[in-house]
Amino acid sequence: MTPTLVVYLLRHGETEGPKKVYKGHIDIPLSKEGEMQVEKTAKFLKNYTKRYDLEVEFCYSSPLKRAVKTAEIIAEELSLRAKSKPLQSLKERSFGKWEGLSINDIVSLYPEEFERWRTDPLRFSPPGGESTLQVSERASKALSKILSSHQNSQVFITAHGGINRVILCNILGIPLENIFRIEQEFACVNIIEFYENQPVVKLINGVFWRE
Repeated sequence: MTPTLVVYLLRHGETEGPKKVYKGHIDIPLSKEGEMQVEKTAKFLKNYTKRYDLEVEFCYSSPLKRAVKTAEIIAEELSLRAKSKPLQSLKERSFGKWEGLSINDIVSLYPEEFERWRTDPLRFSPPGGESTLQVSERASKALSKILSSHQNSQVFITAHGGINRVILCNILGIPLENIFRIEQEFACVNIIEFYENQPVVKLINGVFWRE
């Protein structure tokens, strides 16, 4: 059988600033290393898409700079008809007061809240932030909108680790409590084929920029 739609779900490349902190809605750009990662990933995608007899069509992204720039690099390399279309519903989860903090900072400043986060990542919301359930609801709406807008084509989504994990869990039927069992490295590629409405995950966390 031949898929009727192929979705490439990507995480953005490495960003500027501190590496091991919760960034969430903080709007930081890609680093030079991050741009290089995405450029190499785009070259892989340009070759990979040739295996399907489906139009290489469109790129959607989170509205945050790191995802938009990732989308623009992909769109240019693959000659897509639009650089990107940002969707608010693809924005990374909000970590509220935890944004900009490391895990050690959070354990020190919010010990009770962190323990609740550790034991119930599905329903617990960081102070001023979103729960996994809330993120899942908006991510699912975004994906449904994209799927209903495209057939017989290949489309790209450039988003974030949190959003991607939720989308993959929902497609695979994995309980959302287990989202952190799925790795999402910088500039990774997840490939999902759709046969009518039936998804088949072909690849998770493919990294093609390392030498």
